[in-house]
Amino acid sequence: MPRRDYEDDPEAPMANSLVPAASAIVVDGEGRVLLQRRTDNEMWALPGGKMELGESIGDCAVRETFEETGITVEIAGIVGTYTNPGHVFAYDDGEVRQEFSICLLAHSVGGSLRTSDESLEVAWFTPEATDDLPMVSGIRKRISDWRAGSGPVVR
Repeated sequence: MPRRDYEDDPEAPMANSLVPAASAIVVDGEGRVLLQRRTDNEMWALPGGKMELGESIGDCAVRETFEETGITVEIAGIVGTYTNPGHVFAYDDGEVRQEFSICLLAHSVGGSLRTSDESLEVAWFTPEATDDLPMVSGIRKRISDWRAGSGPVVR
């Protein structure tokens, strides 16, 4: 389902849902970060998605990473929480979701890269190579927070 991201945009539609979600900064043994190019907006992003009933936020990040990229991960820490009420995602079905995401740090432990119905491309990037990739500002913040290495961030 296509979506449009709005961040602190006075023209953004009003949120009508709030859904807990997880994303993951997945790092391999060479220090590269795993990204996917999403089918819904064609932007590069971290693997992640909404939390399901009966799972922890860590389980959510592990599941979403595998579903979207084919990579199995182990959670190693937290990058930050991202809950800006001015950041909303508008979907074609009329849902306008307020941001509520916890970004976790994870290490790859297996699997092989593959795309899914949610990803057009999946690839490993050096941290510096992410600078010029097209991505929404919320994803760029997560990557910047991880690169800064200052510990968990609350936004």
